[in-house]
Amino acid sequence: MSGGRGAAILAPEGLRLTGAERRFFADADPFGFILFTRNLETPDQIRALTSDLREVVGWHAPIFIDQEGGRVQRLRPPLATEWLPPLDDVSRYGADAPRAMWLRYRITAAELLGLGIDGNCAPMLDVARPQTHRFLRNRCYGETPERVAEIGVAVAQGLMQGGVLPVIKHLPGHGLAQLDSHLDLPRIDAPRDELDRIDFEAFRPFHEMPLGMTAHLVFEGLNTEPATIDPAMIRLIREDIGFTGFLMTDDISMEALSGSVAERGEAALAAGCDCVLHCNGEMDEMVALMRRAGEMSEPARARAEAALASRTIPAEVDLAELHAEREALLNGHR
Repeated sequence: MSGGRGAAILAPEGLRLTGAERRFFADADPFGFILFTRNLETPDQIRALTSDLREVVGWHAPIFIDQEGGRVQRLRPPLATEWLPPLDDVSRYGADAPRAMWLRYRITAAELLGLGIDGNCAPMLDVARPQTHRFLRNRCYGETPERVAEIGVAVAQGLMQGGVLPVIKHLPGHGLAQLDSHLDLPRIDAPRDELDRIDFEAFRPFHEMPLGMTAHLVFEGLNTEPATIDPAMIRLIREDIGFTGFLMTDDISMEALSGSVAERGEAALAAGCDCVLHCNGEMDEMVALMRRAGEMSEPARARAEAALASRTIPAEVDLAELHAEREALLNGHR
């Protein structure tokens, strides 16, 4: 990684880069890219797109995706394995869930890397509650910080051993949200001691992970602005939870945040986030955002280099054998 990198992760609009996108991405030189269903058609097309993105910026930039399984799964058959929502999968495997989830995400890593994608926005370490918003609940791994951490370690290891960078989310904890932050701003009124014991605690075992993502929500009594743009909450993530990795925002265009996309991005960087994640592929928004965001700070750059240095070349695996082991584990619980 050399030269100044733009403090953003950006997304192309379609299946192939336009001339305007090529010129813009080359000039912006973002830290990385993220892909969505609109960008995914065939294996050859996806490999061509990921290759083009890296060629445009002139280096092996990380390319991310949301491949949790269940509702949040951008690649589906025949491009990749279809998975149950994580909480459903964890529940049916019982005591064998850590091994089953390691296998699941080791398979996922192989599928992603084969398409040129080397970052996955998982594990999701939010602790489920009975009142957790339905959009989030079955994406969780459990109802205690201990269970979430146990499964989260398996997920992260499966990805990393498969050559894919995991992104822990949503710091400092989204499990109490009763609104979908894509549309509204959740407000959490739980006492600090509960947050410390449960929501924040689930992230502490992952403080040395290479990459993390913030949450767009307000903790009443702790902050008045969404955590993504609040310096006090970024300090809590760094100092209390102890997260030392590269910190990206959740999608800056989500409706939980107010103001223009460029204003939101500038506020997130000023609060202490290392880069801004922008997902919708709208050129006008990206241009305005990059005018405000500029290059990464020196501390952000150092964390970025450390994160990228943790990328590995995976050992070869037999995917059929991994699937068969998962099936054997499941048969033991039927």
